[in-house]
Amino acid sequence: MPRWRLWLSMLNWRRDPEVERRIEDAKRRVLESEKRTKLIESETELLKLENARLRELNARGRELNARGRELLSCAEQLCSAPESSSSPPSSTAPD
Repeated sequence: MPRWRLWLSMLNWRRDPEVERRIEDAKRRVLESEKRTKLIESETELLKLENARLRELNARGRELNARGRELLSCAEQLCSAPESSSSPPSSTAPD
């Protein structure tokens, strides 16, 4: 028997099951924490991509709104032209 084993047997050393259980619990918690961290990181990346896509859509919406306002302004100018610029109506009544 190796010398260190003899020395341990003299001390009557045994593994403590409670310590072993706590060590295993700690390892399990670390693994769960790492899994949660990876999940959070992947969800964060997805949210960043979604945020970028929404920013692009918002920018496109602003462009379309500006173009729509411009077209509406042109339509209002055409529809509300002053009467003085139009030719006078021809008279169909006899003199």
